[in-house]
Amino acid sequence: MGSVTSGSGTASHDMGLHEEQLAGRTQQRFFSASAEENFTYPWSYEVDFDKTAEFDAADMEISDINIKIRNLMKSGVGTITVQNPRAKHSLGVGILNRVNLNFEGSLGYFGCGCIDGPNVHISGRVGWSCAENMMAGKVVIEKNAGSLFGAAIRGGDLVCKGQAGARVGIDQKGGTIIVGDSVGAFTGFMMQRGRMIILGDAGDNLGDSMYDGTIYVGGKIASLGVDCVETEMTDLDKRYLEGKLSQYGMAAPNGVDNMIKLTSGKQLWNYDNLEPSEKKLVL
Repeated sequence: MGSVTSGSGTASHDMGLHEEQLAGRTQQRFFSASAEENFTYPWSYEVDFDKTAEFDAADMEISDINIKIRNLMKSGVGTITVQNPRAKHSLGVGILNRVNLNFEGSLGYFGCGCIDGPNVHISGRVGWSCAENMMAGKVVIEKNAGSLFGAAIRGGDLVCKGQAGARVGIDQKGGTIIVGDSVGAFTGFMMQRGRMIILGDAGDNLGDSMYDGTIYVGGKIASLGVDCVETEMTDLDKRYLEGKLSQYGMAAPNGVDNMIKLTSGKQLWNYDNLEPSEKKLVL
């Protein structure tokens, strides 16, 4: 299929979906390369999503809860419900497996960090750094989230239907973060790639020092950070927003036509090569 073009080139380029050659430092084999294995980790468990289990975590220690989840996956259970998590920290972390994981209640700090593949639903709130370094999958929080929501996320969809604190998506490297209400200061700080959709208001210094990626805001913006600039909303952006939000039963309060699109001004890309006087102008 041919690419869709716009006035400045391809429509995908306008949305920031361009390619960049990234080089790694290791040739270690992390994924199975055959399509039949669906690009899963070689050591991941085969689970049946129709096979369900639930347990009460009210009186369990954090490590015992996480071990219980892993043992259930090992036995082939594909849909797991954890009752009464009681805002304990570091629950559901390091899961590198396809699984439906439901928490009936709230999580504390660092919930669902370093995951790659699970579909997680949290009926309550989450504390700081939820889904930090998430690689793939979905995490949906029905209520509010603390600061550093989605820090360094690399892929997948991370959704908070309520408010989120400061520094949402700090150092975001990919994936999509959706917040149904307002976010705090320095949201999108040092963002490198990916998409962020904020349906409410945004605090001070939004997108400060962002390198790439796109931020959409449906409410008021207290202030923009260094090198974060408003750009034109295209029809492709609007279709993307409508489609992505509809997946989670969400919608822009004032419609996607009235959302603001923000990207990097790219003034910091060659910051080290600027003259001192030019650096002052950028900052």
